[in-house]
Amino acid sequence: MVRVASVGQNGGVSSLKERIENDLATAMKAREETKVSTLRMLKSAIQNAEVAGDEAIVLTDDQTTAVLRAEAKKRAESAQIYADAGRAEAATKERAELAIIEAYLPAAMSDDDVRAIVEEEVAKAAASGATGGKAMGQVVKAVRERVGAGADGGKIAGFVKAALGN
Repeated sequence: MVRVASVGQNGGVSSLKERIENDLATAMKAREETKVSTLRMLKSAIQNAEVAGDEAIVLTDDQTTAVLRAEAKKRAESAQIYADAGRAEAATKERAELAIIEAYLPAAMSDDDVRAIVEEEVAKAAASGATGGKAMGQVVKAVRERVGAGADGGKIAGFVKAALGN
């Protein structure tokens, strides 16, 4: 498996996983309890993903980002559930964890940018004869390829569904 890495501040090669591990050590030294517990949880989620298949792998940065997105989504949903249940303290904790996780995610594309890409792909699908529900899978796939990690899959599907009139 090819390992995708970026150049770190020190000029060496640093993956997203290594950045999380380094930040965990720094947070432990600074005694930042919320950051330590959140980064430990992320490290554990990454390790679980690495050993989840038939054989252990080393996740690429894109795969690690997908794990982080899933964890961020869990925190956002939990915060909303706690807030709706009147548990403000628990909701605040979940939002604090979400903020820490989001620092490791690439910047999300704006809704307007995603909608523009959806409109372009819907037009391409229509030009090739695919319309309505039949075009849904084709358009979602094309949009996901173009936006990469810049937008949530659920959001993309919602925009495509609206654009196709489903």
